[in-house]
Amino acid sequence: MKSVYYYICELNHIIDNDSTLIGGMIMEKILAVNSGSSTLKIRLFEMPSEKSLVSILFDPINANYCNITFKEDNFQNKLHLDTAIDYTEAIELALKLLKKYHVITAFTEIHGVGHRIVAGGEKFTSSTVITDGVLQDIESLAEFAPLHNPANAKGIRATERLLPHARQVAVFDTSFHSSMEKKNYLYALPYDYYRTLKVRKYGAHGTSHRYVAMQAAKLMKKPLNSLKLITLHLGAGASVTAIKNGKSVDTSMGFSPVSGLVMGTRSGDIDPSALFYLMHKGAIKNIDDCLTILNKKSGLLGISEMSNDMRVLEEQAASNPQVKLAIDMFVKKIIDFIGAYWLELGGADALVFTGGIGEKDAAMRARIAAKLEPLNIFPAAEGQRTAKHELDFTGKGSAAKLLMIPTNEELMIARDVFSLNSAHNHDNDRELSL
Repeated sequence: MKSVYYYICELNHIIDNDSTLIGGMIMEKILAVNSGSSTLKIRLFEMPSEKSLVSILFDPINANYCNITFKEDNFQNKLHLDTAIDYTEAIELALKLLKKYHVITAFTEIHGVGHRIVAGGEKFTSSTVITDGVLQDIESLAEFAPLHNPANAKGIRATERLLPHARQVAVFDTSFHSSMEKKNYLYALPYDYYRTLKVRKYGAHGTSHRYVAMQAAKLMKKPLNSLKLITLHLGAGASVTAIKNGKSVDTSMGFSPVSGLVMGTRSGDIDPSALFYLMHKGAIKNIDDCLTILNKKSGLLGISEMSNDMRVLEEQAASNPQVKLAIDMFVKKIIDFIGAYWLELGGADALVFTGGIGEKDAAMRARIAAKLEPLNIFPAAEGQRTAKHELDFTGKGSAAKLLMIPTNEELMIARDVFSLNSAHNHDNDRELSL
């Protein structure tokens, strides 16, 4: 059996120890790192042109094997490791692959690294340069995202060691929703639970909602700070956000990503008393069992009793009533939130679909759009098709635009890193001129 170190050593000959900094160049190479609970996704961008140079996926991480997919333009290569690989090993191998395929010639070409962090709590309301103190805070916030923040921190430590010259930046999923008012993020529990334990709505998918909102403004040729938008990130995880003047007003996910919409395996909103009843009856054994059911055995999977994959369910919907019920519940919950946010915003300029389902499932977009007639929102029939790029499927006389915009969280991360790098360089230039 070949270990991961075999593959790393096999590529060592390509390292150029005489590599030099790319000083004075306008373009910067920025690495976006998404260290998930079971996968590692990496994309390299050239900024500010926003050109995607390569993407690398490690799936799974910390298992007894790993599949690696390397994509560059029209080129794709796959590598299978028959042993476990951790975050440090994976990032080291990714950097070797970047050199092997001549994407970079020296590690010093990478000027910054952006890390997707799921939970920033109330402490982080914007993307932040990572210091030792920031990293400690990220780890201390793990209780709000126990599957993700520890993995995120491991990715940070690995890249800090391998790319010590590059600025490390944390981009928080929750930070976009920090603009919500208390009336929208507090639960009607004893206030002291918020005061002492910070129990409140934090939301998620903020990087995705922020990106598609910016793209919608560009597509509509209007300033983002003049628009009211309802963005729908629909995938295995799903959420709806009300956005006014570029800021999150309200969002469907709450204290954790389990609440809100019906999702692939997550329940969405549920009366807690139903869970206590199931525990009393012995159907649920304990709190850990309860969390497993809510996160991994509910949603589309729990109702359909077949699959959490919408593609599979779409194929069976016409012939399987249980599957149709799961899809109907998925749509119904989305409509509930659209209606609530339409009233909260006082109308909207556009509804934006994104995420795996929102982007690729034209039938689902059609189902949802068909329910919007009471709001005088009408789809264009010819627009109900799968599209790889941005799509305006607004019908004649519609009170709001209907848009499909592919999300790009990694690009949003790269933008934040480049922005912070530029600000730092500007500050240095000012100091030198004084």
